[in-house]
Amino acid sequence: MRFVAALLLAFALASCGMKPLYGTDSGATKAGLATIEVAEIPGRAGWLVRNALNDRLSAAGREPPRYRLDVRLDDRLEGLGLLSDESIGRERRTLRARYQLVDLASDEIVLDASAEYDAGIDVVSSDYATIAAEETALENLAVEVADRIVTRVALALRNEE
Repeated sequence: MRFVAALLLAFALASCGMKPLYGTDSGATKAGLATIEVAEIPGRAGWLVRNALNDRLSAAGREPPRYRLDVRLDDRLEGLGLLSDESIGRERRTLRARYQLVDLASDEIVLDASAEYDAGIDVVSSDYATIAAEETALENLAVEVADRIVTRVALALRNEE
C-alpha cells in the first residue's frame, strides 16, 4: 500500500509542470545570467549590492554582455520604539532596489521590477556597537536584495527561452 502511495506521489510531482530554474537541458537561463553586466551603483550600499550581484552572476561564468542591469537604491534608516527617556531604542534599515534589465542590442527593457528588504537594529548605549550593527545590517541587506534581483532576472530570462 505504501509503495502504491509513493508511486502515485511521484507521478503527481512529475506532472506538476514545475521546471528547474538553472538545470534545464539547454542551460539557457544560466548562460543568460553570464551575459549580464551590472552598471555602476553609487554609494556604499550600491558598492555592496553591485559586488553581491557580480558574485552571483559570475558564478554562471562570463560571456560577452548581452544585457545591462541598471539598479537604483533607496537606503533608509529610521528610528522606532521610543524609550521612557525619549531616546530611540530600535531602528529599522530598509534597502529598496528599483532595477531594469536592458537588452543591449535593441535598448529594450526586458524587466522592470523592484526588490526590498529590511532589518531591525537594537540601539544600545555604545555608539560604536550601534554603528557596527547598522553597517552589518546594510551588508546583509545588500546580499538579500541581490539574491532577490538575481532570482527575478533568472525567471525573466527563463520565460524568454
